[in-house]
Amino acid sequence: MPSPVRRVDIPKPQGGMRTLGIPALTDRLIQQALHQVLQPIFEPTFSAHSYGFRPGRSAHQAVQQAQRYVAEGHRVVVDLDLEKFFDRVNHDLLTGRLAKKIADRRVLQLLRRYLEAGMMTDGLVSPRREGTPQGGPLSPLLSNILLTDLDRELERRGHKFCRYGDDCNIYMRSQRAGERLLASLTRFLAERLKLKVNESKSAVAPPWRRKFLGYSLTWHKAPRRRIATGSRKRLEQKIRMVLKGARGGRSLRHTIDQLNPILRGWAAYFKLTEAKGALEELDGWIRRRLRCILWRQWKRPYTRARNLMKAGLEEERAFRSAFNQRGPWWNSGASHMNQAFRKSYFDRLGLVSLLDTVRRLQRVS
Repeated sequence: MPSPVRRVDIPKPQGGMRTLGIPALTDRLIQQALHQVLQPIFEPTFSAHSYGFRPGRSAHQAVQQAQRYVAEGHRVVVDLDLEKFFDRVNHDLLTGRLAKKIADRRVLQLLRRYLEAGMMTDGLVSPRREGTPQGGPLSPLLSNILLTDLDRELERRGHKFCRYGDDCNIYMRSQRAGERLLASLTRFLAERLKLKVNESKSAVAPPWRRKFLGYSLTWHKAPRRRIATGSRKRLEQKIRMVLKGARGGRSLRHTIDQLNPILRGWAAYFKLTEAKGALEELDGWIRRRLRCILWRQWKRPYTRARNLMKAGLEEERAFRSAFNQRGPWWNSGASHMNQAFRKSYFDRLGLVSLLDTVRRLQRVS
C-alpha cells in the first residue's frame, strides 16, 4: 500500500505554480522497478514523433525535426498546450491502456494504487481521483502511454508533428488549416482522453513567433535555430538571484564559481543555437554585472581610483572616472571599466563564456 506523496509547489517558467508529488523512498524504489519492466513493453508501441522521456531520444532531436518541417514549407505551427495535464489524467482511461499490454492483475492493482495514492500537504492527506503527479519515476512513462492516442490520431490524419511529453507542435502549410486542426483536436482530446486544451496558451502562428522546448526559429527560407526570448529572460533572472548575494564582501572568484555551473548547463542545452548574437550579448551583460559588483564593493572614490590604476589606467583618467558621481550600473558599462576589466580578466578568473562554450560543444558534436 503506497504512502501518500508529499506535495511540493514550484514556479513555472511562464508563471503560475507546478505541483509535484514526491513519493516516499520505498515507493520510489518500487516505481523505478515497475518502470524498468514496463518501459521495454510499451516502448515499441510509441510513435516515432514522440521524443520525451524515452531512451535514445531527446529534446534536441525534437527541435531539429521541427526545424526540418519548417524548412520543407510547413510555416504555420499549431502550438498545443494541455491544461494541467499531469493533474487531469483520467485513471480509468489510463488503466484501460495499461491492461491492453499487462495481463497480471496484481501489477494493474499496484499501478492503480499509485495513481490513487493521496497527497500530503502540511500534514493533511487529500484523496486523489485523477492525475499522475510529476515527481515519481512512473509519471513520464504513463503520460506517454496515454498520449500515444493523440500521436496515432495525428499520424492517421497525415500531419507533421513533434511531441515532447505534453508539449506538442503540429506543422501546417496554412493558417486556416491550422485553426481547423486546433478546433478538431480540442474536441478529440475532450471526448477521447478527457483532457482540456488551454486556449490561452495554445495558438496557431508562424514558428518564429512561438517557442518549442526553449528554442525558436528565424523567419528565413532556410530557418535557423535560435534561443527563445523567454529562455534568455529566465537565465538572466537566475543570474540576478546569484549576484544579489555578491554585493557584500564576497570575492568575485567565489561569485564566478557559483555562476559557472548554471552557465555550463545552459550552454549545453542551447548548443544547437545557430544565432550567436544572443550569446555575445549575454556574455557582455554578465561581465557588466560583475563589473557593477566591483564598483559597489569599492565604495569610496579613492579606493576606486587606486583599483583602476592597479588595473592599468593612467592616474589622471582613474581619478576622473572615480569621482564622476555616476551610479554603479553606468560605470560598469563605461569605457574606463571596460578597458580596466576586459574579457581576458574574467577568463583568468575562470568565468564561463557562453559563446565560447557553445562553439566548443558544436565542434565536438
